[in-house]
Amino acid sequence: MYETHYERFGMLGYQIWRAARLVVDTGVHAEGWTREQAMDYLRKYTALPEREIGTEVDRYIAWPGQALSYYLGERALLEGRARAERALGERFNICAFHDAVLELGSVPLPVLTARIDRFIAEGGKGPYPDME
Repeated sequence: MYETHYERFGMLGYQIWRAARLVVDTGVHAEGWTREQAMDYLRKYTALPEREIGTEVDRYIAWPGQALSYYLGERALLEGRARAERALGERFNICAFHDAVLELGSVPLPVLTARIDRFIAEGGKGPYPDME
């Protein structure tokens, strides 16, 4: 997917940013960090511009657990996809999988897991006829 060193560098920069968000969210809400401490952390460990750093820190201050919930959702989707790929083998269709999990919209993780279980039980059949 990432063909050049520049593209890979960008991907790694975003991974570092996502990891740093978890630290900042935890630092602010569990460790009592000030806004300035959180901003200093992002300055030190990410390549975000100053304006973006302030916006991000304010977001985590106002929305406790947001970074963690984003990460847990990502992990649940990746684990569910891997489970479906293993169970379905050659029948696995990435488009049908995406349609199946996205048709529900924003849902709690147990609902997402149940939808992936149903996707597997139905043989990888997506919600739309042309995705079978």
